[in-house]
Amino acid sequence: MRIDPAQGQVEVAGVLYARSLQRTPATTEATHLLMRWAFDVLGYRRFEWKCDTLNEPSRRAAARLGFTHEGRFRHHRVTKGRNRDTDWFSVTDAEWPAVRAEHERWLDPANFDAAGRQLTGLRGVT
Repeated sequence: MRIDPAQGQVEVAGVLYARSLQRTPATTEATHLLMRWAFDVLGYRRFEWKCDTLNEPSRRAAARLGFTHEGRFRHHRVTKGRNRDTDWFSVTDAEWPAVRAEHERWLDPANFDAAGRQLTGLRGVT
């Protein structure tokens, strides 16, 4: 959504997955790969996630993926004729090693049974 190479910041936003993909290894891995590219390849300092405060599934996903809730921008924009508040989340380069390790632990094939069900959950690390 917003990329600022000079400041080493990138934002992921407007992420929409079909219900059949939500909370699956594929979506977790997709976010992990984006973060890995930003931190490990580009050397960015900050990876941001922003969402409508009313979007509880997105807020839960950010926490599950290891993002830290930074706050709420009240009346941030007008969406569909209403004042929208926006919640901001981030992972910084200092937090990334722990977040990366937790993602990799969860994504390891050994964490899934023969039917593809996870054996242990993804633990937020922030």
